[in-house]
This record gives sequence, structure tokens and C-alpha cells, in this order.
Amino acid sequence: MVPELGVIEGYFGRPWRHEDRKRVLSQLRALGYSWFHHAPKADAFLRRRWREPHHAAALAELADLSAHCRSLGLRFGLGLSPYELYRDLSGSAVKDFVAKIRALDEIGIDDLAILFDDTRGDVPDLAAREAEIVHTAMAHTHASRVLMCPTYYSDDRMLDMVFGERPAGYLKDLGRRLDPRVGVYWTGEEICAREFSPGHLARVADALGRKPTLWDNYPVNDGPRMSRCLHLRGFTGRPSVIGPHIAAHAINPALQPYLSLIPAATLAASYREGTGYCYMDAFRTAARDLAGGDLAGMFEQDLHHLQDRGLDQLGDDRERLRQRYAPVGHPMAAEVVRWLAGTDTVDRWVEDT
Repeated sequence: MVPELGVIEGYFGRPWRHEDRKRVLSQLRALGYSWFHHAPKADAFLRRRWREPHHAAALAELADLSAHCRSLGLRFGLGLSPYELYRDLSGSAVKDFVAKIRALDEIGIDDLAILFDDTRGDVPDLAAREAEIVHTAMAHTHASRVLMCPTYYSDDRMLDMVFGERPAGYLKDLGRRLDPRVGVYWTGEEICAREFSPGHLARVADALGRKPTLWDNYPVNDGPRMSRCLHLRGFTGRPSVIGPHIAAHAINPALQPYLSLIPAATLAASYREGTGYCYMDAFRTAARDLAGGDLAGMFEQDLHHLQDRGLDQLGDDRERLRQRYAPVGHPMAAEVVRWLAGTDTVDRWVEDT
């Protein structure tokens, strides 16, 4: 079973350029992806400054992006993080929230995702408050599909260390309270899951009362350490047998839009090929189809340097690689050169820049 495949642009760091995003979405559609959620951490007006309207130029870009997605047959969605709203569900706060929902509707959205990730969770009745916010959004949006991301979107204890201890029974309480039509994002046993198993997904589905929608944090490379590497290898740890256990599968892409296409293609292949899937063969096929034979060969030869050693361990190879990729007239090669220059690194967890 091949689940519905999507992309959630939910990384920290510099957002993709608008025209690059449109070109990459066209290619993702050709690869079999059917929806896109725009939620970069750097868009302050979807996060900490959510009560303020987007600037006119940004609104125009989002409307153009929506029209582009719809012309491709891609569902277009926006991810809204209503910071601190769960602390104050008074009339004025809710009024601002409803106004924001209506403003997003005017852009033209098929999906609306209400995201509670990266916020404190050690508050009373967290699940009840989040469910109330989601239901308020449902009551006022024209979007035909609503999803949400819980504050505790993984079993990973790192979330409790950073955002406070999760309430006992949080996931089951949330699932019980949420309208069954609401999709729920989940990243797995860890924030950046090494694998997904049917057993784990069945347990999560039982708690939520619905199959989770995977927010897969690969090939994203937005952390202070991850941004020092390029994530190019084919997907592993996502066997096709998980298909019946999930509502959909979305990837969080890398800071490099064009290079993200290579692993994205391998995820589609892993579901399509089932037990016959071989991740390195899928990488070679995807790289050749998307970058051409010569550049694909370069990527394979340099894979250890680009993905495993990373910038801090390249030494003299850094300049050698720059000279190797600089003359190649392809956007993927240009992304490698830019990464080698250090302009894509994320030195700390920064958003809303």
C-alpha cells in the first residue's frame, strides 16, 4: 500500500527562494507527492508574530504558491503556530486567532495545520486546550482538511527536557478530545526517527484513535550539527509494510531544495518497490534521473564526504570539492558549492529571522 505522500516545509534556517520552491514542487508532483504544507520556522507571521498580518509582498508570494500548487494538482496548506494562545483562551485572543484563520483562507488553502511543536507543555489541561484551539480553527476555516502537531509529537524524552514534562496520558487524552476528522502529525520514537515499525505506529494509532500522519525528519538538516552535512542517501528504516498503519507520510526537506529531491524520490520508490527496495540502487536511480549521469556519479563518489564527514572534517577536501562542483551548470551542484562555502549552516536554533 502506497500512502499519500506529502512535504512539510518545517525546518529552521533560511527558507527556500520562492522560484526554487515552485520548481521543486513541480518535480515533487512528478515523483508522486500529492500535498505541500508551508510552515518554515523563519516565517514569524506564522509563528511568534502570528497575530500580525503578513506583509503585502509575502501574501502575494503565498497566493502565487497556492495557485501554482493547485495548477499541479497538489493540495496546498499552511502551518500556523499560535504561540501562547493555549495560555489565554479569552475573547480577545480567540478573536485574533479567528481573524488570522480567515486571512489565511483568503490566500487559498486546501489544508490547515495547527502546530503546537516547540512550545512549553507543562500546563494544566494541555490536551483540552489544544483540542479547543483546533476545533475553533475547524469552525472558521474554509480548508477541507485540518491537521495538528501535538506539543509532544514524539516519544523522544528530549521534548520533556526542553519543553517540560509531558502530562500523563497526554496522547490518549488528545486523541479522545480531538474531532476524528483531524489528522495528527507524529515524528516517531525519536524526533529524527531512525526507523518506523508497524508495532510502534499501531500503538500510536491506538492512543490517538486514528492513524498518525508521519512528519518524517529526513532529509532535513537544519540543526547546528545536521546543517554541517548534506542528506542525500536514500531512505532506510521506512519499510513499505508501514503503509497500512499511517494516514499519510510527509517529509521535512533539507535546506537545499533541489538536493532534497534525491531522497524524496527514494521514499516514493521504497513504497512502490516494497521488499525489492534497495536504498543505494534507489539513490543512484534518483540522482541519475534528477541530476544527470555525470553529476550523479560525482555525488556517489563524494557521498562519504558530503553526508558523513561534513564541513568540519573535510580539511583540504573542502576546496577540492568546491573546484570540482563549481563549473557544473546544475542547481544541485550550485547547492553543494553554497554549502561548502558555509552559507547554509545553522549555528544555533534560530527562527523568525
